[in-house]
Amino acid sequence: GIYDAVMKILLEAGKNVTELSGIMPNPTAAKVREGVKLCKDNKVGLILAVGGGSVLDCCKAIAVGSVIEEDFWDYMYRDGKVATNPLPMGAVLTMVGTGSEMNGFGVITNEEIKVKAGFFSPFVYPQFSILDPTYTYSLPKYQMVSGICDILSHLMEQYFSGTEDNVSDDLNEALMKSIVKNARIAVVNPRDYTARSNIMWGATVALNGILGCGTTEDWEVHQLEHQIGAYYDVAHGMGLAAVSASYFRFIYKSGLHKFKLYAINVWGVEEKGKTDEAIALEGIDRLEAFFKEIGAAYEALVAVDAGDGADSGGAEESAPPRAADIRLNLELSLEEAAARCAGSELTAEVAAFCRRRLGEIGYALYPAPGAVHSPTVTAVKLPAGVEWAEFDRR
Repeated sequence: GIYDAVMKILLEAGKNVTELSGIMPNPTAAKVREGVKLCKDNKVGLILAVGGGSVLDCCKAIAVGSVIEEDFWDYMYRDGKVATNPLPMGAVLTMVGTGSEMNGFGVITNEEIKVKAGFFSPFVYPQFSILDPTYTYSLPKYQMVSGICDILSHLMEQYFSGTEDNVSDDLNEALMKSIVKNARIAVVNPRDYTARSNIMWGATVALNGILGCGTTEDWEVHQLEHQIGAYYDVAHGMGLAAVSASYFRFIYKSGLHKFKLYAINVWGVEEKGKTDEAIALEGIDRLEAFFKEIGAAYEALVAVDAGDGADSGGAEESAPPRAADIRLNLELSLEEAAARCAGSELTAEVAAFCRRRLGEIGYALYPAPGAVHSPTVTAVKLPAGVEWAEFDRR
């Protein structure tokens, strides 16, 4: 329906259309390169992204790659360059969650080196985005729920940062409550226009920059999920749901005041007779219960299907990890890191230990590409037979 309607409008307007089909839910570097070749070969003047966040992210990278001579990955990720004249892009949204329709962010997976990482450029904002909630009605429930989890994660990544209360946090709390309320309606009646429209606009506002004003932001949950997604091709939102509560239980004491506010103002936790820690933990428990309530794939992450009209590109040979295993491994890793670091900064000695420890199980520490808000490192699994020095060069 949506595809036919878009094509009819374009053809009636006399436009020459070159199609790139099969953009997968976790868009790959190979798919970006395919799109770049199509754009260059056909002298494309405008990219129209019809789909969800994965389609938009892929098209943003294609828009950059189409106007440079270098490979887009080397240009954007390795060298950190920003193209000031990418191909203009418009969007017709069929799935909500990423907020890519009103920001300069994107996430691409380099399947060769098993790295899933984000990029940002102020020049890749869509020139226009069409947001019609009815275009999302045909989306499978699994994908709708995944998008909702992604929205909440975007909000929490910005909320759990810093110690000062500010207007951005007040707006954030209201938006989190709105997403929770409308999600509960949408999972029961996916064709409730009001609920779907509120979720759609909420996703846009959640990551268009407004709520980041006055905050330092975090994004560690996203860094953790990106590496899960690089290996198992799970739906992004489901991966975020799997690791969020465990991560928050590990860090909440470092931001106790904010976690207490979150529990009270977002989840309605009662204060009477409870310690601040008990209130904060109850808020995290309610978040976890909400994910389960709306149907997040909490006990078993399954291979994502092509919910936004794309071809999944084939399943991974290895089975997706159980969410329970992800949480357990995350908790053990954090506990070990805390014991070794003893609250210290990431000194050269600690970094050396981490490299040795991770090397024993075939992983390497690597600066997270696109981590603009905080100094972050990501553990990524080394491809078979690849030594650290070679991986670092790649």
